[in-house]
Amino acid sequence: MSTKTQQNAQAIYFRSLHNPKNPLVLTNIHDAATASLIANHPSTKAIATGSYAVAASQGIPDDNLSLPQNLATIRAIASVLKRNELPFHEDPTDTSLTIPLTVDIQDGYDDVALTIKEIIKLGVVGCNLEDLDTKTGKLRSLPDAVQRIKTALQAAHESGVPDFVINARTDVLGSLENGTIEDAIERGKAYLSAGACTVFVWGGAGGRGVSKSEVEKLVETFEGRLNVKANLRDGFLTVGELRKLGMARISLGPELYRHAMNAFWEGADAVLRDCL
Repeated sequence: MSTKTQQNAQAIYFRSLHNPKNPLVLTNIHDAATASLIANHPSTKAIATGSYAVAASQGIPDDNLSLPQNLATIRAIASVLKRNELPFHEDPTDTSLTIPLTVDIQDGYDDVALTIKEIIKLGVVGCNLEDLDTKTGKLRSLPDAVQRIKTALQAAHESGVPDFVINARTDVLGSLENGTIEDAIERGKAYLSAGACTVFVWGGAGGRGVSKSEVEKLVETFEGRLNVKANLRDGFLTVGELRKLGMARISLGPELYRHAMNAFWEGADAVLRDCL
């Protein structure tokens, strides 16, 4: 089996994990170390990056994460997920990974087709593609956002991975336009029709989240093809509660990164405050 055939087979498998009756839970990692930890957890079915933490770990804001910086992190993550770990058996042309890897490419950068082709070279089988233009901070028009999904899928097809999995994120609920759940539904239906596997309805920069009633409405409209971010804080739906609502995918975004950084600071502070 050729490398690209293997990679597409993994994309098909990854797509199959999006099951509303048993949703895929992605813990979102940001570097090779966290990738190794999560990959070795017995419950892990796939690995996913989150751009916020990828950027923050490099000391830059999310919107300032460049494609080369993102690719460098993805390359490091892919290196620990390679099937062939021994130098004597490594095939430099083999990009096969031991576990499906999906990555956050924000809005796809300037040339979304090029971005898709570059991440596929690294063994990636899926991505998050959002409809917020990171340069302007404004939502792309619906026709533009739909076309970028189609362009991404065409690039994946040309790269030998026609079953590449796109998780189309809409920021309409957190946009300056004060979008509604009906706006999210309109965009989500269009993204699914364009070929996206799932729609990621994000709750906005203010941490608004998505309510239970909204999730139920989105699940019904999208026939379960929904991704929601779980917020690991009081007052939000838990992962256990979300799993019962019939969505296909649950992600944590930067939640674990923030948890780790809080623990890092508390440990450092416990040592350093005695030096005052």
